[in-house]
Amino acid sequence: MADTTGSGDSSPQLERGWLALKQHVIDNKIRAGLWFTRLLTMIFTISYIIPIFGHSYNIYYKALMSYAATSALRLHQRLPHVQLSRQFLGMLLLEDSCHYLLYSIIFLYILPVTIVLVPIFLFAMLQFASFSLTLLDCLGQNSWWGIRLMISLVEFQSHKILRFCAFSEIIILPYTVFLIFTGRVGLLTPIIYYQFLKLRLASQRNPFTRNMFYEIRSILNTLAKKPAVPDILRKMIEGFLSLTQQMAPGPHFYKIKYNDSEC
Repeated sequence: MADTTGSGDSSPQLERGWLALKQHVIDNKIRAGLWFTRLLTMIFTISYIIPIFGHSYNIYYKALMSYAATSALRLHQRLPHVQLSRQFLGMLLLEDSCHYLLYSIIFLYILPVTIVLVPIFLFAMLQFASFSLTLLDCLGQNSWWGIRLMISLVEFQSHKILRFCAFSEIIILPYTVFLIFTGRVGLLTPIIYYQFLKLRLASQRNPFTRNMFYEIRSILNTLAKKPAVPDILRKMIEGFLSLTQQMAPGPHFYKIKYNDSEC
């Protein structure tokens, strides 16, 4: 008799949870849309690496397009009123979502490069996990504990994940230069990506790329000063440091803290 009562009590509670979830999605349509496009990015990225469904070549571009949709939707959320003015263009270029809309477009017209999917997958995973927790709370605080545990692990490692995203963004630049010689990208790709990376270094909401950039420069500078380093390698490092010096933003950017609502 006790089992029957318990079962009867849980059914209305579950129904109320689903109704609350449905209402939350209706009230937050854009956030729900972002959650869905980020889920698609994750699915397509995994399907590209482990080609179970469809052709991996096509899935690669689907991952980029789904993240482009995420960036466009996020950009609409941040700047809903489009204006044809210089001020609006300046505001547009400051948005991280604009940076990654550009990022998706850059690599949408070249041959697949696996490392390109790394930052968009990791950003999608972080933001997907954040909103998933909100959705689970609508169903009840004790629901889906297994998924909650996985989300907690992702959020616990968020700092390391963001640092790896930043490292990926930086390392892609010299990699695109290398890909010119293999014929996989054109001459314009590293030039346009260079502009993207400058935008990331000047981001007002995410300092991880900037901090990683300075860490890499510091390591290379220390390496170049070691007597054991061959002269040709030292000159290459010094040339690289000189080339990237103009990419560094002003010192006031160090005070900016990360806002996890972007990308």
